[in-house]
Amino acid sequence: MLNWSRDELVTVSGVPKSTLVRFEDGATAPRASTITAIRKALEAAGVEFIPQNGGGPGVRLKD
Repeated sequence: MLNWSRDELVTVSGVPKSTLVRFEDGATAPRASTITAIRKALEAAGVEFIPQNGGGPGVRLKD
């Protein structure tokens, strides 16, 4: 959606690359602080998280 590389997400979120890789690979469940850091980085870039609304939760870019 943002066309970011993994390295860009690491830089913007402050989450260590090894943590991000383990999370993406499903090798570990991320801490709440990791999820928060990633979410804040994505929201700052214009991603909007949509709550469950009949069709399920999702994401979109803000106008």
